[in-house]
Amino acid sequence: MAGTGGPGDGAERADGGGECRCGRCPHGARVGHRQAVAAFVALREDFAAGRGVPAGLARSAGAARQWVSDELTLSAREVARRRAAGKSAWLTALRGRTLLAVWGAAVALLVGQALTALGTGWTASRTAGLLAAVVLALGLSAAAWRHRAHGGALAPLIGEDGRLSTSRTVAAGWVTAVLYAVLMVAVQQVTAAPGEPHMPLQGLALERSGALLVALALGCAVAVLAYGLVASRVRSGRLQKVPAERPRAADLLADDAGRGSLLDVQYVLVNAAVLVCALVRLAEWPALLPELPWGLVVLLALSGATYLAGKAVTGGRPVILSVVRSRELGDLAAPVRTGDDIEIRGTGFVPPGAGTPDRLARTVVRIGDVHVPVPLVPVAGGFANPTDGVLTVPVPVDVEPGRVEVRVVTAAGVETAGYPVDVVD
Repeated sequence: MAGTGGPGDGAERADGGGECRCGRCPHGARVGHRQAVAAFVALREDFAAGRGVPAGLARSAGAARQWVSDELTLSAREVARRRAAGKSAWLTALRGRTLLAVWGAAVALLVGQALTALGTGWTASRTAGLLAAVVLALGLSAAAWRHRAHGGALAPLIGEDGRLSTSRTVAAGWVTAVLYAVLMVAVQQVTAAPGEPHMPLQGLALERSGALLVALALGCAVAVLAYGLVASRVRSGRLQKVPAERPRAADLLADDAGRGSLLDVQYVLVNAAVLVCALVRLAEWPALLPELPWGLVVLLALSGATYLAGKAVTGGRPVILSVVRSRELGDLAAPVRTGDDIEIRGTGFVPPGAGTPDRLARTVVRIGDVHVPVPLVPVAGGFANPTDGVLTVPVPVDVEPGRVEVRVVTAAGVETAGYPVDVVD
């Protein structure tokens, strides 16, 4: 690996195409990460096929397995380092994309208003809507500059685990829509000609806007409660969380493992439908805050309660169900002795999102007072060890004979309860 500056930077280029892979720019970070992943995959496939193991280790299955695991771990750490550099560069570049999206929406609003004004003419409400959009775009641009290294305007929507938060995004949608409606009413009030009736003040009356404000409060309350609930469960070890590689739009509709989540989908769709209804009402009566039916507010409350109930029950601590001596075909039945492999069966050993090699290598088994890293056992296309339900580790010679407790520490840092195992001489 070349140095970080000066002439050494030339070594950070691919031999064939001369592409930058320095890791300090978005393109270089992507190229460097892609090459590190390719090198790791090639190494894993070679080991899975039985190639690359030194001849001096071939006679000892345990030593060969440990050497292979160490080599894969070192390569996986390089992949993780490249991935972290790519994430930082990607978040920095995201600021420009968020600004483009924000001002693109303002331009789209202007084009839409110009097209709809062809038959009816330009009105004060159209001017108010455009000015409200510009004010919001300026505010979001300031937020994007303030958080330019953390995702721009999307920074408040990214959770501590590096994923887009569903509850924060829904709350932000309601906040943005209500602010836009209030700004429209306020601009029309300020620009009203002398002698005109002050209808916008009636539009802000609580009896009309009560349902809209309750919908806003529900969105914000669900976001706060979801954050507190997840944080409390993570601190108590009842929920395993590992950081994501980077935020993705799919996070809004999926769980930490990237699988579609019914609870998230229903929460997003219900709020999106009611929000569209509110915007349609605003387009019909731009001088008044949208008046929502209370039935839709009840629907939002039910959807939010279902979403929070899911947050309260999903996940859980890893659990050891049994520990047995790992027996090869042809071996005699025997008790567990030092030097033997044991098979730990249970659930939750690989937390959602922890399937990358560098995180798999962080799984540790504590046998008595001895901490044993779980070896990576490669197979074509993946790993046979560790898995979510089974771990295989050797019993070190440092373990004292007698009854010892076996515990698993996952990549999320959560430790299982002890499981007693008898080790004989």
